[in-house]
Amino acid sequence: MAKLILSMDGLVLKEIPLNKERMTIGRKPHNDIQIDNLAISGEHAVLVTILNDSFLEDLNSTNGTYINGQSVKKHFLQHGDVIELGKYRLRYVNEVPQQAAPADFEKTMILRPDTMRKTAEQIESKGMGDTQVGMKSATQTAPPGTHAEAPPPAPAQPAPAPAAAAQPLAAIQILSGANAGKELELTKTLTTLGKPGVQVAVIARRPHGYFITHVEGANFPVVSGVTLEANKPHPLNDHDIIELAGVKMEFFFKV
Repeated sequence: MAKLILSMDGLVLKEIPLNKERMTIGRKPHNDIQIDNLAISGEHAVLVTILNDSFLEDLNSTNGTYINGQSVKKHFLQHGDVIELGKYRLRYVNEVPQQAAPADFEKTMILRPDTMRKTAEQIESKGMGDTQVGMKSATQTAPPGTHAEAPPPAPAQPAPAPAAAAQPLAAIQILSGANAGKELELTKTLTTLGKPGVQVAVIARRPHGYFITHVEGANFPVVSGVTLEANKPHPLNDHDIIELAGVKMEFFFKV
């Protein structure tokens, strides 16, 4: 399980396991990670963890959020990243292999009723090469005057399995509301949908499919009539209808 190590002036204060999908950081007591310091906003930032991946988003804080010395609005966290909040440091520790984040992860969309942007940068997929298996022949030595039989031939190696087909690109089309008819291609590792503070979900693009997970809100999204469960990614199928934050949208594969 990933965790944060909170420190100040080089002194470790505590370790915080990331055991919830959504954890807020801020000065006010209701935050999951409370840091009582005037340099930190009441609700400063939020951490969202989906499977083995975590990303941080600044919540329009007064003094901003820095990671490894750089100001960020949204950042895909990598093992060893240091989140800087005033004099405090939160080092991200996650030794479980993570899926590589696209270079433009900070452009992950949040869909609001008054705006919707479309991005189309493709994520480069990396294939795995076949593994060569070497065969070693052995020479059998027989005593003098005897006949040495040749060793039986080694069984034929099975042909390598064909590489898995690349995951087809998917998209969502808005079916209701002010943005009805608009389309968003799901090219990102994580795409955030919904209304912050009301209802938010995340669609994760994985090698074996697309999955939607509830992140924020008292009401859970509905996918083709099925209400999502807490802390459980739900697989998306072609032409699923998603109901989220009062908006209907259709998930489909682009072929």
